[in-house]
Amino acid sequence: MTERPDAPFVIPAGPLPEPEAAHPSEAPPLDDDLPEGAAMVRATRLAARGSRGWGGWFWTLAGSLLTLVVSIAAYDYLTALLARFPALGMVALGLTALLGLVVLIQILRELLAFRRLARIDRFRAEAAAAHASADRDAALALSEGLARFYGGRGEVAWGAARLAETRAEMLDADAIILATERGLFATLDAEARREIEAASRTVAGATALIPLALADVLAALSMNVRMIRRIADIYGAHSGFFGSWRLLRSVATHLIATGLVSVGDDMIHSVLGGSALARVSRRFGEGVINGALTARVGIAAMEVCRPLPFAALPRPSVSNLIGRSLTGLFGRSDEAGR
Repeated sequence: MTERPDAPFVIPAGPLPEPEAAHPSEAPPLDDDLPEGAAMVRATRLAARGSRGWGGWFWTLAGSLLTLVVSIAAYDYLTALLARFPALGMVALGLTALLGLVVLIQILRELLAFRRLARIDRFRAEAAAAHASADRDAALALSEGLARFYGGRGEVAWGAARLAETRAEMLDADAIILATERGLFATLDAEARREIEAASRTVAGATALIPLALADVLAALSMNVRMIRRIADIYGAHSGFFGSWRLLRSVATHLIATGLVSVGDDMIHSVLGGSALARVSRRFGEGVINGALTARVGIAAMEVCRPLPFAALPRPSVSNLIGRSLTGLFGRSDEAGR
């Protein structure tokens, strides 16, 4: 049992003395160690790094030499096998022919993918020319061409039918272009936003939970390639393997050139404002920022793959996408989700 003190506790009379006001110079320094999305920054710069100068010549010559060596080795092997074991030689020759056919089909698919990407670019150029010249006939031809380009797509069938009913009555070129955008791209934009949200969620979770630096960069890069490929498929580009890397390089180069790959303080506070886990753990903060940068890449991919620029329909925002994609993953961000 504790002993009671002998002296009584006396409350002094009169007002209590006011505490001394703290001087601003005595305040602790701000924490500048904010998350920067290092994995996405490195992945974007890696994707934007193309083969230039002597490096491009080196890989071109090395690939050509390797192809020649493999072809000669395969020819020598097949001729020797046919001479020694004719039956096995015929089987090997048949397998080689099938492999060559598959390679040829893949090459044709890649060429078709590049052709569709070039057609998307032509649509964008035609839209800019029709808007600049206010040419109704050019805008009408562009609208009809886009309707044929997306013909057979069930998700745009209703909008295309409504556009066909009202297009001929419009007298203004801009009105035709805006109506075409509303009729054909409202559903496609919604699908692209869902792909961006899914990719942002995956990149945020992967980079927050994977402790290895190189592993999280590869995870972010692979998910961004998959996202860009899906967005290209949604808008009708159907990019192949090399087409996907070309799109990724174009998007990454655009982001670096415009400075959007860097993370500003406004973006950090907007994204991390409602996430308690991100404020507690730097690793979770890195995951959220990497997810936000993935959303930026997705929006840039939409602008690259979309035949028409955003005008009649709103351009997606990073804060809205990241708020929807990370709800329930790092905690709901009330500010970003509005």
